[in-house]
Amino acid sequence: MRPNGSAAELERRRRRGIELLDKGFSTTEVADRIGADSSSVRRWRQAHRRKGEAGLAAKPHPGRPARLAKRQKTLLVKRLLKGAKANGFSTDLWTCPRIAELIEQQYGVQYHVDHIPRLLASLGWSCQKPQKKAIERDEEGISRWTREDWARIKKSRS
Repeated sequence: MRPNGSAAELERRRRRGIELLDKGFSTTEVADRIGADSSSVRRWRQAHRRKGEAGLAAKPHPGRPARLAKRQKTLLVKRLLKGAKANGFSTDLWTCPRIAELIEQQYGVQYHVDHIPRLLASLGWSCQKPQKKAIERDEEGISRWTREDWARIKKSRS
């Protein structure tokens, strides 16, 4: 399992571990001080012996590159903020299929509907359900009742 931290932070951690080993600390002591496993410290030492400083360098993250460029993601957020109606949909409710359709229309990139929540999370958004209200709800009547009737029937302190 990969430890927490950016690639640069993890590289600094490895370099610090080698510094401590050079000062005469054992692999167990270095592991305790840095918060790593002693087998990791031994692996760092071996890489440093074989490749020097290059053996401790941060490695790129594996995985498929993003389909949308950073600029496209910024533009997508702006479009989402304008609302679904402003983007040609009948209601102002964003759904995963609608967002996938918008991305395909605007940027020519296809996303599976199940991947849209992950994309939104990477943009700092979260999935939310709209609050349900009855169609027959009378907001004016509710506020009048609260103001007049509720004030009359509410128990008052003795």
